[in-house]
Amino acid sequence: MKAVAEMFTMGPGNKDHHPALRCAVGVFVPLITLTLMGRLDLAVFASFGAFTGIYGRNEPHSVRLRSQLRAGGFMLLIILLATLMSRAAQAWGIEGATYSWLLTAATTLVAGGCSVVVAAWRLRPGGSLFHIFAFAAIASIPAQPPLWEAMLVAVGTTLFCLLIGMSSRVFKGHRTPWKRPPRIRHTALERRAAWLEGGGYLIAAGLAGTIATVVGERLGFGHTYWAMVAAVVPLVGHSTRHRVSRGVQRIAGTVIGLVLLAGILWLNPAPWAMVLVIAACQFGAEMFIARQYLVAQIFVTPLALIATLLAAPVDPGLLLRDRIIETVIGAAVGVAVVMAPALWRRARATAPAGWT
Repeated sequence: MKAVAEMFTMGPGNKDHHPALRCAVGVFVPLITLTLMGRLDLAVFASFGAFTGIYGRNEPHSVRLRSQLRAGGFMLLIILLATLMSRAAQAWGIEGATYSWLLTAATTLVAGGCSVVVAAWRLRPGGSLFHIFAFAAIASIPAQPPLWEAMLVAVGTTLFCLLIGMSSRVFKGHRTPWKRPPRIRHTALERRAAWLEGGGYLIAAGLAGTIATVVGERLGFGHTYWAMVAAVVPLVGHSTRHRVSRGVQRIAGTVIGLVLLAGILWLNPAPWAMVLVIAACQFGAEMFIARQYLVAQIFVTPLALIATLLAAPVDPGLLLRDRIIETVIGAAVGVAVVMAPALWRRARATAPAGWT
């Protein structure tokens, strides 16, 4: 009952409109610029470059700059590796089922490795969800734009978000004291926890990606990396109950978000209107992500799918179908990975003497 109540409990606000506005502007300006230029093929690179603004939301300006520099630079590396992988696969003739399995394996390594790096830098939000999404989405694009154009857009968007992150210093009342950020030091226990967390991300993403790829090949749906993204959502939380609740909220929020998206697509909006929707959804997601994950997920779902439609137009019906199937698979795997250690400890505690 506590888990159910938690799904409908709204946490206290903490000037959430400030980071929400920064993130909304950070994604809107690059996307509307690309729309006016007629280069929506580059929209996905701007969208992931804009993830820079998500980090350091409530940190002092000096610490925020360090966090966003690291997060933005690291995301640029992930974007570069993803587009290089796609280009290499095309050059070597790797495609179809073979490439799907290669992508799943590579994204699994990204899930585990990026989680450890994020923990080492103490970035918030933690985990490798955004890196999984960025790497797999970009590596899945069959027709890659010129490399220099893709990276120019990603770098430009990242720099723009860094400027927005510091923009409140223009107003004296919003400035925080500019001090050199303290050096990050980790205890042996923290290092061990980071590696264990990375292992959890590796297992959850790999298992979800494997199941989604197998099922997808038989039932004929794609976007298997959405299952990998959904699988790592429950890994964030301070207790097993909270983590399981996040998994359930992911599914519920996705279903409601898909209904909202269906209504938006029924209106058949122009590209510039879709960019406005993306900015509005980005604002809504950041407003509620720290207070009520279910509500945030309602905004995240159309945000992710509309960005996908801008980059590579496909049948919206198939996109909605893939999203819910992949989310259910991934969230179920994530919840299972979260619960497995607790169930194992309980089994050992209740086992007869001498049982191993």
